[in-house]
Amino acid sequence: MPARRAVEVPEGAGPELEKRFASRLHAVDGQPGFVSFELLRPVKGDDRYFVVTHWDSEESFHAWLTGPAMEAHSGERARPVASGSSLLEFEVVQRSVADGSA
Repeated sequence: MPARRAVEVPEGAGPELEKRFASRLHAVDGQPGFVSFELLRPVKGDDRYFVVTHWDSEESFHAWLTGPAMEAHSGERARPVASGSSLLEFEVVQRSVADGSA
């Protein structure tokens, strides 16, 4: 199950956002059901970064989202880099893979 978050980043703040994500790159790796993480940088036509995580199930994603691992990101933080964000959830209705299995 993919989960995407669109992160609005003011002009010039992208490198700081990337640095902050890099500093905690593997923080979610051990969470039950976690499959992968990607931070997508905008190339042209948009100023939003996309945070993409893949989970083995919607239940695993929501358990992480509402659990203590996510809560650990709250509290005292550095000054925010993003000017806003929104969680985008999708359901995969069609998929093709190179070996033809799906």
